[in-house]
Amino acid sequence: MDKIRYLIIGNSVAAVNCVEAIRGYDTTNDITIVSDEEPFNYSRPLLSYYLGGRITQERLPFVNRDFYEKHRVNLILGKRAERLDVSKKEVLLTDSTLLSCDRCLISVGGVPIVPPIEGFHDNIEGIFTFLKLKETKNLIDYIKRETIKDVVVLGGGLIGLKVVEGLVERGIKPTVIELMDRILANTFDKEASSIIEERLSQGGCKVIKEDTIQGIETKGGKISSIFLRSGKELTTSLLIIAVGVRPNLELVKGTPIRVDRGILVDRFMRTNIEDVYAAGDCAQGIDFLSKTNAVIAIWPVAARQGRTAGLNMSGITTEYPGLFAMNSVQIIDIPTISFGITNPPEEEGYEVLKRQDKTKGAYKKIVLKDSRVVGIILLNCIERAGVYGMLIREEIDVQDFKDQLLGDDFGLLVLPKDFRKHLVEGRGIVV
Repeated sequence: MDKIRYLIIGNSVAAVNCVEAIRGYDTTNDITIVSDEEPFNYSRPLLSYYLGGRITQERLPFVNRDFYEKHRVNLILGKRAERLDVSKKEVLLTDSTLLSCDRCLISVGGVPIVPPIEGFHDNIEGIFTFLKLKETKNLIDYIKRETIKDVVVLGGGLIGLKVVEGLVERGIKPTVIELMDRILANTFDKEASSIIEERLSQGGCKVIKEDTIQGIETKGGKISSIFLRSGKELTTSLLIIAVGVRPNLELVKGTPIRVDRGILVDRFMRTNIEDVYAAGDCAQGIDFLSKTNAVIAIWPVAARQGRTAGLNMSGITTEYPGLFAMNSVQIIDIPTISFGITNPPEEEGYEVLKRQDKTKGAYKKIVLKDSRVVGIILLNCIERAGVYGMLIREEIDVQDFKDQLLGDDFGLLVLPKDFRKHLVEGRGIVV
């Protein structure tokens, strides 16, 4: 059995960025990617648009099919990595293929969270999660086959609301069940959430808050109704569970690889095992703001972590700088962006600036700590998002221009002259 120089388990954005980083310095040694999915790749953030019929499957890939050939990657699709032996650096696949490697990246992503529900089991028709392309295709087929009109979506976070958006575009008006006192509770505050909820209501969607599904009933092997903790009963022929994802730790169970919420990595994306790295939604790396290890399951983090891992795997010592939570998404027809700490604890010295324009449906919130921006929420006013993000990354003291941060004309020209000069002559601004 020949040893593979670079073995990558998983084939999403972290894997692709890892490949590009490796090939920037090592053009000869072999790279193998193993994926349990059949498609050569696709963008998960686009699945809601595919669900809604806005784009076709051909629009889902984020790199062309020839990417793997150009970068001389041996791509193994439709086979899951079933067991990892870190002492031998061997991976057993579901078809009994055994792969041996020098260096390995684990980038297996996350798995849907399914809360305990009375009466739930895997063989009930009409219950779906929303994470992978295959699940989305099965969901679309079920909607068409059963002529679905009533849908319940469990979860009012980003995943749940992107599902709602896709359903609305199909002419379906779902009911959203959210455990918290507002939708998008992890990223938005009450004011921002209320704007989105009002827009959902105008589109015919119903939101039930501070409640959750306690049990389900079936008829003929299909879901027929749900019972809420509050005692309410809703009839439905389709339930989509979209409460979030957790790191996929199945492959590292029983190995000496250290885990917490995710696979623990250092600033070089290395695990505690030599030549074994992790990146993306399964990894727990440094958070730029808290300076602690955290799982931040978003596309930009996975991309940067994958690139950092690839550089270090190819011998180019590079530290992952740590990123922070960031989401840029259009919900229904409202463009939104949120960065960093958006719901700070009141007792820890944070300062909050807010501005709302109800005529435009616009909302802006800035969170400060020690005169530095640590979080923002923008709804229907996202034009200066890049500047706010830069203020967070560069840890700029904004005390001298704090009163201008909420203004419509806030931008680079407000920043100190010396810093603007640095942006022009230095590395430039990242938007």
